[in-house]
Amino acid sequence: MDTSQVDRFIGQKWDDEIVPQLVEYIRIPNKSPMFDADWVAHGFMDDAVKLMEAWASKQPIPGMQLEVVRLEGRTPLIFIDIPASSGGRSDDCVLLYGHLDKQPEMTGWDADLGPWKPVIKGDRLYGRGGADDGYALFGSLAAVMALQEQQIPHARCVVLIEACEESGSYDLPAYVDHLADRIGKPSLVVCLDSGCGNYDQLWCTTSLRGLAGGNLTVKVLDEGVHSGDASGIVPSSFRLLRQLLSRIEDENTGRILLDGLHADIPAERLAQAKEAARVLDTAVYDKFPFLPGMTPMADDLTELVLNRTWRPALSVTGADGLPALSSAGNVLRPHTAVKLSLRLPPTLDGKRAGQLLKETLLRDPPNGAQVSMELEKASTGWNAPAMSPWLEKAINASSEEFFGAPAMYMGEGGTIPFMGMLGEKFPGAQFMITGVLGPHSNAHGPNEFLHIPMGKRVTACVSRVIAEHHQASLRGETTGVAAVAGGEHHGDHGCC
Repeated sequence: MDTSQVDRFIGQKWDDEIVPQLVEYIRIPNKSPMFDADWVAHGFMDDAVKLMEAWASKQPIPGMQLEVVRLEGRTPLIFIDIPASSGGRSDDCVLLYGHLDKQPEMTGWDADLGPWKPVIKGDRLYGRGGADDGYALFGSLAAVMALQEQQIPHARCVVLIEACEESGSYDLPAYVDHLADRIGKPSLVVCLDSGCGNYDQLWCTTSLRGLAGGNLTVKVLDEGVHSGDASGIVPSSFRLLRQLLSRIEDENTGRILLDGLHADIPAERLAQAKEAARVLDTAVYDKFPFLPGMTPMADDLTELVLNRTWRPALSVTGADGLPALSSAGNVLRPHTAVKLSLRLPPTLDGKRAGQLLKETLLRDPPNGAQVSMELEKASTGWNAPAMSPWLEKAINASSEEFFGAPAMYMGEGGTIPFMGMLGEKFPGAQFMITGVLGPHSNAHGPNEFLHIPMGKRVTACVSRVIAEHHQASLRGETTGVAAVAGGEHHGDHGCC
């Protein structure tokens, strides 16, 4: 492989085609179904699919078959089948994964930016979805085309781009089952929906946290009443809700109190967390927009990495029953509701954790209040099996060649439900989970951006790894070997 030629080809492809396509993609408000119940009627998801379908179908990839698969009542899925090339093996397969649905708008964007307003500033493309995860389809095909331009052998490649990842990928298992014969049994899975600790090297994801959460509601009255008349007699729904949350979380430290929501951290992951903390230093926390005087939850950098990747953590991401400050009268409100997002250790069973969360919150309601917990998500995380030697060598070589620095390995705090599902369906597959969501890229939040040079380099690294996969396949090192690599929702992760 002429790596300089790969670098030039992919750089030009990004500049001439991929960035302009992502600019148009960002304009489309194709929010994931969880955030747009009328997504079918609005048609934005179809608009995003058509944009990607139109570009992909024009690419000069011999024998490529592209289909938008639509199962009744489900979000669409883009399926691309690329034949082996230049002597690559047709009986082996590389599966490349991404998604095209987006998180909702979120407030707090800078005055000149917006979720559906693409803006390029220097090396950054601002707007919702470019990095999470619109670039995945474009990067996947560009990586393959860079090989074919030099007639470098590669195995058959399959690209799956789903449309409900940000809602928990609930449609994806049905599609994987529906397409099982056409997918085959991949020996390498490449996921372009993760993050990076910095933009200076390739980052490989070794684990993903699970997620349990939903809507907790506490009701005390049929209607609001005068707070001067009722306070001191009628318990505040907000105070009772605080009591319930204290069953789950220590409000002073943030530590999750239920032993059943913790898991042992493997020695290898402890060592990787320590090395990541050493390389990142204070970037572990100063990538976040802390207010002046704010401090992180611990002083030890390794502990912060582990908090983010292997320990449970609770966030309240929404509320109901609370009027805006401008219209809040002296009323003791009838109810308070919050949306809970509980991140889980990678090896913890998501369904069991969700049930434990629900049982703990509903047990013995204080003052006889009406307490309900609508569980929306209960997803198990993912912990990578041991990496095979060929893949470790290929990933490190690609990082040195295209970044000039060694690859790094770290868990991510977000959830990619697809990974756990694939790990079960293809226990012999190896995984390369990587991504472009790095410091300040702020996936899911305001001012989200794609770091364009990172996108180019990650694409080049994927191209190199696909080429090395062919060589490993010829040596019999891929089929039936359990191994993994990878690289951040985002954040959340990435991911959802």
